[in-house]
Amino acid sequence: MKKLLLSGNEAIARGAYEAGITFAAAYPGTPSTEILENVVHYRDDIYCHWGANEKTAFEEAFGACFTGARSLVAMKHVGLNVAADPFFSSSYIGVDGGFVIVSADDPGMHSSQNEQDNRNYGIAAKMIVLEPSDSQEAKDLVKEGIKISEQFDTPVLIRLTTRISHSRSIVNIGERETPPEIEYKKDDMKRMLLPARARRKHVIVEERQKKLEEFCNQFKYNRIVTGEGRVGVVASGMAYYNGREAFQTAGMKPWFLKITTPYPFPTRLFLEFARQVDEIYVLEENDPVIERFARLAAPGKKIVGKEVFPLTGEMTADVILESLGKKSPLPAGDTGKIPLRPPSLCAGCPHTATFYNLKKMKVTVTGDIGCYTLGGLPPLSAMDTCIDMGASVSALLGMEKALEKAGKKNRQVAVIGDSTFFHSGITGLLDIIYNNGKSTVIVLDNSITAMTGHQENPGSGTTLMGEEAPVVDIVKLGREGLGMRHCYQVDGYDVRAVHDVLKREIDRPEPSLIVVKRPCVLLYRKARWSPMTVDEEKCTGCKLCLRIGCPAISRRGEKARIESTLCTGCNVCAQLCPADAIHFVDPEGLHIGDMSLEKFKKGGQQ
Repeated sequence: MKKLLLSGNEAIARGAYEAGITFAAAYPGTPSTEILENVVHYRDDIYCHWGANEKTAFEEAFGACFTGARSLVAMKHVGLNVAADPFFSSSYIGVDGGFVIVSADDPGMHSSQNEQDNRNYGIAAKMIVLEPSDSQEAKDLVKEGIKISEQFDTPVLIRLTTRISHSRSIVNIGERETPPEIEYKKDDMKRMLLPARARRKHVIVEERQKKLEEFCNQFKYNRIVTGEGRVGVVASGMAYYNGREAFQTAGMKPWFLKITTPYPFPTRLFLEFARQVDEIYVLEENDPVIERFARLAAPGKKIVGKEVFPLTGEMTADVILESLGKKSPLPAGDTGKIPLRPPSLCAGCPHTATFYNLKKMKVTVTGDIGCYTLGGLPPLSAMDTCIDMGASVSALLGMEKALEKAGKKNRQVAVIGDSTFFHSGITGLLDIIYNNGKSTVIVLDNSITAMTGHQENPGSGTTLMGEEAPVVDIVKLGREGLGMRHCYQVDGYDVRAVHDVLKREIDRPEPSLIVVKRPCVLLYRKARWSPMTVDEEKCTGCKLCLRIGCPAISRRGEKARIESTLCTGCNVCAQLCPADAIHFVDPEGLHIGDMSLEKFKKGGQQ
């Protein structure tokens, strides 16, 4: 049997292939992004694309299953908040072809604004939840999920966590199952959730849950591992293997109950396990989901859970040992962590000039989710809020109207990226127009979904599968589609132009839309641009160039210094230098800042 070393995300993609899935959709978000990026490797058998947001991606995949196609949708944990409306409805409607929903949670918040546990979504929606512990199970549970989905007429939720998504382990590779024949059959009684029908559907869902609980008691991925003595451990996900390691380090070999279906909870199997032990430890990330069910099932049993183990962060072997009062196995002084480095916008980031100007103007800035969120950190410090995808535009209108009602004046703008604008910013802009708002919305358009690793979006000109696609013109959308009078585009590398358009539109007593456009500089790593350098004789040590927070600029004594290996030659610092001390290393060379956008997109080639 062929074996591959795969991350959990790669294994999910392989599982989709082997399960006979023919349609997959997603919106990129760490730690789930690489799922669709690997599904596209199977494009001959699976059609896949990025949705404008998680809700549209969910509905597209769910619609595909109506035809009898096996389908998959993937997103990070907060993405399921966006897709919650169709998620709950899908549980009532059921499926035709198998339908798997992958939610990648982020314990420890490595790249997220909260730390929610999406197993709770499965409980609320009365939907079975599968939780793999390694890459092999990640692959296998996609296949099992499709089988469960079709057997019980239900969508299936697979919960990953960051370490499962990104850690690699050995996976046995299988063959692709032949997908069922696609044929759409009209069935409005099943798919139209009118109130009278939904009431009957709810009864069916409750009956389905009883069948699923019995199934989970016999599910082969829920299993008892024999140990020594009368101590037991119930664990799920990555916490299972971390628990095995921690207890072994502590010199113990307890019984283990590996839970792969936290919901419905396999009560009968748990009681069988509980009879073998006197004391039970429950290991899970993050909420006490399994712990609650265990306490309900065996109220007289001694169960140790979140009163000892933390609710927050990752359930690592070290955390388990510390919680148990055992000494960490790490050598003294070795924290196991690399030194922290303050995050910053990249050298040559086309958003830098915008944030520099906004800070200089001392305006209130409602921010959004994306790499440009780093514009809120020192030294730029030019952002006041960050709530969720698209909230910058909506929050801006709320602030404006509240201050207006109180008779107070405040200059404020919203900042949002192009992908986030397509995701959920357009509706907020529509509200500004409809409700006679007067504020300015700035779209930082770098022509890609940059934060999650350069995924395509409706402004990129290509699809996930590499096909050419129409480019949505944001200025035209605002002016011709939404009827905004004041819509403008400006070059992100032109500091003065950005300043002038911001000043004019912020002071305008009408709504306006500014698109600050330049492709992400990291898209063109192969091009060799001329870097900048500092003439130390001219440099006065004013430190003005340091205020943009460019990682290529530092100090050598009292003089500025530019690291040529990091510098992209965007020329923003040179535009700010009052002493004219910054210039190109090669004045006749290739200069990003002097190029047209069209030439820049071609990597500097005509």
